[in-house]
Amino acid sequence: MNAILKKSVLALMTVASLSLVSAGAMADAKNPKIGFSIDDLRVERWARDRDFFTAAAEKLGAKVFVQSADASEARQISQIENLISRGVDVIVIVPFNATVLTNTIKEAKKAGIKVLSYDRLILNADVDAYISFDNEKVGEMQAEGVVKVQPKGNFYLLGGSPTDNNAKMLREGQLKVLKPYIDKGDIKVVGQQWVKDWNPTEALSIVENALTANNNKIDAIVASNDGTAGGAIQALAAQKLAGKVPVSGQDADLAAVKRVVAGTQTMTVYKPLKLIATEAAKLSVQLARNEKPTYNSQYDNGAKKVDTVLLKPTPLTKANVNILVDDGFYTQAQIGGK
Repeated sequence: MNAILKKSVLALMTVASLSLVSAGAMADAKNPKIGFSIDDLRVERWARDRDFFTAAAEKLGAKVFVQSADASEARQISQIENLISRGVDVIVIVPFNATVLTNTIKEAKKAGIKVLSYDRLILNADVDAYISFDNEKVGEMQAEGVVKVQPKGNFYLLGGSPTDNNAKMLREGQLKVLKPYIDKGDIKVVGQQWVKDWNPTEALSIVENALTANNNKIDAIVASNDGTAGGAIQALAAQKLAGKVPVSGQDADLAAVKRVVAGTQTMTVYKPLKLIATEAAKLSVQLARNEKPTYNSQYDNGAKKVDTVLLKPTPLTKANVNILVDDGFYTQAQIGGK
């Protein structure tokens, strides 16, 4: 009788402990911990992504731990290692350098942590998913915006950071549009350069040198984001060419939107940050809960074909800049104009 009783008690204890384990697992799935490692929160765009992402993730029951690498690859690696040791369920990464995270991500995967590449594709690493706007399409929009205003002449291509895979995707899109004009001889690319860390001061210096080298005979600048566009426009302004030479951009930074309204920047590309951040938060929570997200693309990052969610960007000119007000991205007072 005692033996039977003992067995029953042991069985009940086992069931109870299993229930506790499963309750613990359920609690984790209900309230997953998400690490968000961001290239540089000093950039306006990323601060907005952080705020939208955190709000959306918390609404889904997640707790978010944010780290800013301040444009340092060593700092980003160390911060990701810190997030691994905190035992987060998912790490969302905006990489400063897309090529140096292979081993760090290996460590995350060893610890059973899912990895989501945010906006920029991490290369040569076992990432679980990637979410971004269609960067090749953004590049096409930038070139189209400039060509529409200036279909002939000397063009200068101002690229993004050489460590950012997006910069290369943008260039592919830009060249897809420009190549037929180049082949016809209508457009001549008189120079092209990558801009380290997307730094506006470096962009300013590059365009100053390009203007000097070409006796100011540059008819259009395809700039890959609003920061580099700002540097280019500063260089043009010094030569009284601002507003005469079309310049593209992307991100719809407030300073750039004001330049679009003033006519010194031809266009920018609006990527609704609330959309990408909210979708990324949803995707992170799905990964943490081992649910199956819906993907609409795949990108080969050198290590694997990464399941991808691609979102649609919108070209912005003076004519449709009010989309930003309608979306609550900025107020009318902030952007100026009518």
